[in-house]
Amino acid sequence: MLTMSQINHIKDLSNCGYRISEISEKTGADPKTIRKYLSQDDFSPEPPIVQEKPSKLDPFKPIIHEWLEEDKKHWRKQHHTAQRVYERLIEEHGYTGSYSIVQRYMKKCRSIQTEKANLELIWDPGPAQVDFGEADFYEAGKLCRKKYLTVSFPFSNDGYSQVFGGETAECVCQGLQDIFEFIGGVPPLLIFDNATGVGRRIGDAIHESELFSRFRAHYHFRVRFCNPYSGWEKGNVERKVDYNRSNLFVPVPHFTEIEKYNQKLLSRHEKKAAELHYKKQVPIGELFEEDRKALLMLPPKRFNVCRYEWQKADGYGKVCMDGKHFYSTMPENAHQKVLVGIHAHTIDILTEEGQVITTHRRAFGEGRTDISDYSTTLAVLMKNSGAWGNSGLRRETPDALRAYMDAQPKEKLKDCLRIMNELTNQYGFRAATSAMEMTCARGNINICDASVLAARITGYGIYTPPETGPSLAVYDEAFLKEGGTAS
Repeated sequence: MLTMSQINHIKDLSNCGYRISEISEKTGADPKTIRKYLSQDDFSPEPPIVQEKPSKLDPFKPIIHEWLEEDKKHWRKQHHTAQRVYERLIEEHGYTGSYSIVQRYMKKCRSIQTEKANLELIWDPGPAQVDFGEADFYEAGKLCRKKYLTVSFPFSNDGYSQVFGGETAECVCQGLQDIFEFIGGVPPLLIFDNATGVGRRIGDAIHESELFSRFRAHYHFRVRFCNPYSGWEKGNVERKVDYNRSNLFVPVPHFTEIEKYNQKLLSRHEKKAAELHYKKQVPIGELFEEDRKALLMLPPKRFNVCRYEWQKADGYGKVCMDGKHFYSTMPENAHQKVLVGIHAHTIDILTEEGQVITTHRRAFGEGRTDISDYSTTLAVLMKNSGAWGNSGLRRETPDALRAYMDAQPKEKLKDCLRIMNELTNQYGFRAATSAMEMTCARGNINICDASVLAARITGYGIYTPPETGPSLAVYDEAFLKEGGTAS
């Protein structure tokens, strides 16, 4: 095939009166080729259509398509590879062609399946997208990696984040509740990734967790789950997750109480709200007001974000959560079923009647943890005061009180433990031990003095000065006789 410059050269020579044989001598082109181009009257460009050549694989292509369609119903890690297709064609259908033909065809099939155009989506005010990211934080001075829930509003591009230890249903519901209450309403539609802890989409069926189903019924919003491995369906929140990691969590944040940090985190969206929308060139805060108008009203009652389970305690009266995190209940609960309340940040240990015995900070992560509240061992220590010296409760007791109780005979030690138990049930362990420490400084511990001090500690504070009270001068002036004195 000649280039267009060669064709034009031939035409120019013909226009100058050269014969075909002379043109052939000058250009080296075949006379038949010269005649073809001189007689051609249309040189319009044609689409470069690739003509497929017949292949040994042609009779087997419908079979390959059946296998690939069946793959869509199963886990992606169990899909057919080109090698497996090649082996099955040989074993089951007598294919005699080469592996390279199968490999090229499989590559073409996958490119057709995976290539998708970027479609610009138009969002109305109100709906929000939800996803998790992860970042490092210093919690109480310890570096740890945590998850953060992000809720993004595609219409305004405003968004909010809350930090948690995991991606459980309790964390999702708690984060959503905190954000709903901060913005003063509920998005009518929430779009979730298929891998969040609230549920997932399998084919056309949606499977939600029990807690999230109750939460959704309480707040009346609709929900939509993305198709598996289809992150582009919620691209706005994907970008927001990255944005928040780079802007909210750099440098690495420090906090002691995660709940207080989350409260401060909500207000930090104001900086982003003051920026212009990247496309609409309107302040994000103004656009979010349109989102706010489309929100549903908050329900009159606040949802209790807690999942309750009965867990069997081990020989030490401890329950195991998530297969590796142990929490103390009471020693007398050994080998018994215990009612546990599971929150996003805490674990409650309850009685059969639903009364909270103790609350632990919830542990996350792959490593084993063992969390104890030794105040729950008081009832057992009262019966077996000889175990005081090696008990975990002794380590939690203030130094002065520990030394006092170590020096007491058995009966007096039992009295101290009884007083500690009564005050703990009424005022809490910290207030009880603080009050007993103050009374033992006077040489002896008795329930009356300790109760008064514990009440003051949990009330207006032990070191709070008394109020001056109202002035009585007006009564002195009204009731005392002239020249009298106040007694």
